[in-house]
Amino acid sequence: MATMNRSQFPRELQLGLFGTFGMNYDEWPVEWKDIFESDTSEKAYEEEVLLVGLGGANETKEGSSIVLDAGSEGWVARYDHRKTTIAFAITEEARADNLYHNLASLYAKSAARGMRYKEEVDGANIINTAFTAANGGDGQPLFSTAHPLQGGGVAANTFTTAADLSEESLEDALIAIEGFVDDRGIPVKAMGKSLHIPRQLDFVAHRILYSTLRVGTANNDPNALKDMKKLPGGYSVNHYFADPDFWMIKTNIDQGFRHFQRAKMSKESLDDFDTGNYKFKMSQRYSFGYTNWRCAFGAHG
Repeated sequence: MATMNRSQFPRELQLGLFGTFGMNYDEWPVEWKDIFESDTSEKAYEEEVLLVGLGGANETKEGSSIVLDAGSEGWVARYDHRKTTIAFAITEEARADNLYHNLASLYAKSAARGMRYKEEVDGANIINTAFTAANGGDGQPLFSTAHPLQGGGVAANTFTTAADLSEESLEDALIAIEGFVDDRGIPVKAMGKSLHIPRQLDFVAHRILYSTLRVGTANNDPNALKDMKKLPGGYSVNHYFADPDFWMIKTNIDQGFRHFQRAKMSKESLDDFDTGNYKFKMSQRYSFGYTNWRCAFGAHG
């Protein structure tokens, strides 16, 4: 975009305006941090490799040789750090003649808002494409019914048939999570940790998790999800989720959702000697992704 000049702010060059609006809004708290664990990086990219363990033990008959098992490396999850930037320029005259604002300061705050928005969108994009893009190291989307196991067979972290968020579907997902196995088919202690939803499901999630008795029935059965503390982290809303029917349970499995900060947020500004224009730039480098698909169970209605 061209350098901002006085022609773009004509009413702010004269006295008489009661006020301006459109630049001062409250912001939601940083939401990607509810999902992603953050680490720093000092390289162009980061990789995490699957290490496949041994399978179950075998019975060995008297006088027989034992059967050797072997582990190996599996697939690799890779995080390529990308640079994000935002910048603007304002003429010397536009800054000097504006009677209402310090334009440099005002648009520096707007730039920071734009950087934060981009970060939220990039984090949410890992979730928004989780059923369609094969971003995982195993060649599958994050949420799939066909995650290949290195020891043979496949595993799922989504339903075969789409399911809206409800007490029953949430229970079914938690039961499925506790059935997760490692790449040799040995059960792992996987449990639900927290529920993550778009804004459209806020009220539904609250009723499901915090009602004293069963939700939407005349029965006086206890709310098992609440009493058994099956989701100790409760739920959080992400305003950048694209699908209004999507919901996801984050599990206790480590090395799941990952954020790497390669270069921290930096700010640079200068007054151009030749033109007198003020220039401002913000930039940072980071990556979002996931390593172990067992970190979550997702569904869409």
